[in-house]
Amino acid sequence: MKKIIASPFAPKAVGPYSQAVENGALYVSGQLPIDGATGKMAEGIEAQTKQSLDNLGHIFREAGYGFEDVVKTTVLLKDIADFAAMNAVYATYFKSEQPARVCYQVAALPMGALVEIDAICKK
Repeated sequence: MKKIIASPFAPKAVGPYSQAVENGALYVSGQLPIDGATGKMAEGIEAQTKQSLDNLGHIFREAGYGFEDVVKTTVLLKDIADFAAMNAVYATYFKSEQPARVCYQVAALPMGALVEIDAICKK
């Protein structure tokens, strides 16, 4: 049976989707770099990557997971030239046993974001 997960610390879903769904694994929707408390978007790729990952962390904790439980992520970048800067921040969250990952450049992201990250967790 699926369970809907929502953290009050991550930005609310802005459409007909959930922040996350647990059903044998935790599937977390893409997280934009928006501060859930202020509704403001961070500036610059490093700050945006950190905020997106922090938002994932809020949702993980709400569901009883952590970054060590992440098995797969998808990173969407507005500009692939930001790959190295994003990767440097990303690496601070996944120090060992890194998850599988894909990274794409996309034409645009909601609200003009530079990055969006989703995740799948499994215990």
